[in-house]
Amino acid sequence: MLSIVKSIGLQGLNGYFINIEVDISNGMPCFEIVGLPDASIKESKERVRTAIKNSGFETLSKRIIINLAPANIRKEGSSLDFPIAMGVLIASEKVNNNNLNRFLGESIFIGELSLDGDVEKVNGILPITIEAKKLGIKRIVLPKKNAKEAAIIEGLEVLPINNIREIVSFLNNECNIKNEINQTNLIMNNKYSVDFSDIKGQENAKRALEISAAGGHNCVLIRRARGWKNYARQKITKYIT
Repeated sequence: MLSIVKSIGLQGLNGYFINIEVDISNGMPCFEIVGLPDASIKESKERVRTAIKNSGFETLSKRIIINLAPANIRKEGSSLDFPIAMGVLIASEKVNNNNLNRFLGESIFIGELSLDGDVEKVNGILPITIEAKKLGIKRIVLPKKNAKEAAIIEGLEVLPINNIREIVSFLNNECNIKNEINQTNLIMNNKYSVDFSDIKGQENAKRALEISAAGGHNCVLIRRARGWKNYARQKITKYIT
């Protein structure tokens, strides 16, 4: 059986869809991930297989092929563990829901898995959530530890998950998961006395400051003195002669 689960990857601050396509068929037992995965994603097959087993689901001794589309973009990080596991469980027919295709079409899945099946916190949830809303996604299923951060973005349903047993029970209509409500009071003031519009040119410097501010990083700007090239050339010439 074939299943398709959506997730989102980031290139800088821009997001793109990742379709986790899982096919389970008869044949020589294997578990392969294709579609330009990095080392952490290649290792995820062991985390996924063990997490599924320790969550009480039968691991199939079949041919399991997982494709991360689009295949021409390199995928990085461990945030695809959870959607890969969901794809395997759905393709294994562990989920029975008449509205499953609609749910999957409107949702993305993000999260790292521990070996006992718990869905662990990942980095970069806020930009992922912003991009999900831009791309027309209605719902994000993610680790409970990331739920408050994701709920800052309005107009998006946030479903916090503790483990993969919980989401399977939810999709099988055996339990309910409450949408995370934003409880963070952010004071947005867009009126500033100065901003980058007052600076002419210096695009590289402004871009560096923008990235530093967005990520909470430190930044050092060094102003080169006028005529420093001639000064350096004179010093080098004097040293050689």
